[in-house]
Amino acid sequence: MKLKSFSYLFSLIIIFYSPPLLSEEKIDIWQGKEKIKSENTIIEKKETNNNINRIESSQKIRTLEKIKIEEGSLISASEKKVYGIFEPADYNLSLNMWSATKAEDLKSSLKRLNKIKLSKSSNEILEMILFSFSYPPKGMTEKEFVNLKISWLIKNDRVDLIESFLKQNEDFDGKSKVVQYLVDKNIENANLKEGCEKIKFIDAKIKDSYLEKFKIYCLVFNDKKPEAKLLLDLLREQKQSNKFYDDKINFLLGVTDKTSNKVNEKNLLNFYLSSITIKNFEYEPSPKTKKEIWRYLNSANLIKLDDASDKKKLKELETAANNDQLDKNKIFEIYKQISFSLSTLINAKNNYQTLDDSDARALIYQKYLLAEDNEKKIEYLFILEELFKKANLAKIYTKFLSDKIEEIGLENLPKKYQETALSRIVNNEDLLLGKVKYNDKVLHQSKILKYYVEGENKKKVQKDIDKIFKKINKNKKYFISAKDLALADTLIKDGFTLPSNFKYTELSKKFDVPKNLLNLIDDNQKAFLALKIVEIIGEDEPHQLDPETIYFVTNLLNKMDLVAIRNKVLNSALPLRT
Repeated sequence: MKLKSFSYLFSLIIIFYSPPLLSEEKIDIWQGKEKIKSENTIIEKKETNNNINRIESSQKIRTLEKIKIEEGSLISASEKKVYGIFEPADYNLSLNMWSATKAEDLKSSLKRLNKIKLSKSSNEILEMILFSFSYPPKGMTEKEFVNLKISWLIKNDRVDLIESFLKQNEDFDGKSKVVQYLVDKNIENANLKEGCEKIKFIDAKIKDSYLEKFKIYCLVFNDKKPEAKLLLDLLREQKQSNKFYDDKINFLLGVTDKTSNKVNEKNLLNFYLSSITIKNFEYEPSPKTKKEIWRYLNSANLIKLDDASDKKKLKELETAANNDQLDKNKIFEIYKQISFSLSTLINAKNNYQTLDDSDARALIYQKYLLAEDNEKKIEYLFILEELFKKANLAKIYTKFLSDKIEEIGLENLPKKYQETALSRIVNNEDLLLGKVKYNDKVLHQSKILKYYVEGENKKKVQKDIDKIFKKINKNKKYFISAKDLALADTLIKDGFTLPSNFKYTELSKKFDVPKNLLNLIDDNQKAFLALKIVEIIGEDEPHQLDPETIYFVTNLLNKMDLVAIRNKVLNSALPLRT
């Protein structure tokens, strides 16, 4: 009895003097509950704010791991950061969407995707999963994960997303790299006013001499010369400046009245300073000239071809345009300057093959401009396409051809050209797909789809389901296709009731879903499953996939509750369009 009392008293003392459990600091951005698993226990994080539409910058998520020990408990706290642009809940994702995925698997998948030109839908899905706020995959640090994200943004020239990333993530490794990229893009476009507005992203934490130099120039640009002088002096004290930069800024400040006429190509800022300080600036770019310098020269209208007969120079400019160094429209402007005799123009279809390849392209382009009817226009456009392909300069022409076809209008072309012309249209999914035309004789084309395409009332759709299934049931010759099953599976997932005589489970058995993808569901690898689907869709739009692939893709997305992505796939793949 005494022993029991002593043990009880001792327990009270222990409890009394034990520090209270640390309460969890909640940042409620993602609706719902995040569960963080430790070795033996799961701690639920309760979200308190249910209506935050914008994720604040550089979110810090404090998590607690509680590890139970036989006669007591040990609590350790760790601070984690997540970086991104989108709220994961908007795409049926969570902070832990990558947590079960190995880092090498993510890297390998992205490496494969970098080798192909993704379709619009594939790109959109990739951005959803890569730029939603989340913890990194297994075996990858927060630093590595954020560098992977910003490297992708820079490689794919996603200026709009870069700005969003900077706005929503206050402090992250590699920020100076991102800001410099943004600054250089504005210099490339000869848009220094907007470029100087980007210095708001340059804070005291960023120690980068290039950005500091740009900041000083912007002060000069905005006629804040005293502030510029002070920062220049500070930069020189820190030994972050150099002779070239000092010379240019002092000239712009009016401290000196002369400056060097030497063109500095070390970086874009140096080249820009050279171009605005050298009187009668002239520069002859070469194939070795950096892309960003080419682009600036083009934007600043510093590339001129005084002699249109200079074929060597013209071919250099064509190569530069094909390599995305020069505005492609510049080439067509030059083509208009090349002179041809009246007889050569009249007989262009017979004469172009006898000319130099640049002259041939110029002749056909001019003939296209002179053509009065749409049939002749499209005919010359297709001839021109072959000439660009033959010279390995197709990149110059792809977007140009697409734009010209849209200008003419598919409906204004002879029928024999319409299919070919349609295949040449790029980056206009609505035009490529056409308007939805509902066909109640086919399940996956029926007005049931109004629920997904137009947001039709659920009760109305349920009535349509009952009617259309009755109609299909009466047709003894009707064959249930893979696309029909994709819709049926989706309807079941979304809580609609299908007729009892529709044996979905039996019908679905004839279509195999890849086991390796099903395993990702078992392992709760939501994001990685979506990434694998991006690989499957690849260069195509969902409507270009075969029916069986459409079925197993939508089936997997349903199983994983990735409804937002599923709807994107379904809206492209199922409806009949005209």
